[in-house]
Amino acid sequence: MTLITRWDPFREFVTLQSRMNRLFNDSLGSEGREEALTTTTFAPAVDVYEDEHNVTLKVEVPGIDEKDIDVRIENNTLTVHGERKFEKEEKEENYRRVERQYGSFTRTFTLPQTVDQESVQANYDKGVLKIQLAKKAEAKPKQIKVNVGSAKTLEGKGAGKAA
Repeated sequence: MTLITRWDPFREFVTLQSRMNRLFNDSLGSEGREEALTTTTFAPAVDVYEDEHNVTLKVEVPGIDEKDIDVRIENNTLTVHGERKFEKEEKEENYRRVERQYGSFTRTFTLPQTVDQESVQANYDKGVLKIQLAKKAEAKPKQIKVNVGSAKTLEGKGAGKAA
């Protein structure tokens, strides 16, 4: 027995929408949406660059007090940990949208062997944490002067003779 059913092109979209709704509800757990937005963890953006003397990291952490930032080096690993706290002092409770991320973060970086772990500086200015890691003296490039001589000098020393 063959049954003919009417094709509904939007049936797939309804199924997809219900799966997406379930995914978002499961990820928020038992917390409300507003509270979940304020307690998520985040990873601040980091720029890493290197020159002949230093490896430098710039971490974007606006709105975080310097006392809430912890920078450590252990076992050749640099760890930056901090927390952006949600400000409950706002008088307006009618938030329409909360896009800034709040909560704690941890970023870890494996240091190259060329870094001198005893010469580290960290500065915090205008929401940017700048960490400078000095390179070891033996890791810095050395310039070697090349002497230019005439071809006659080389020939005179036996460079052009056959054995």
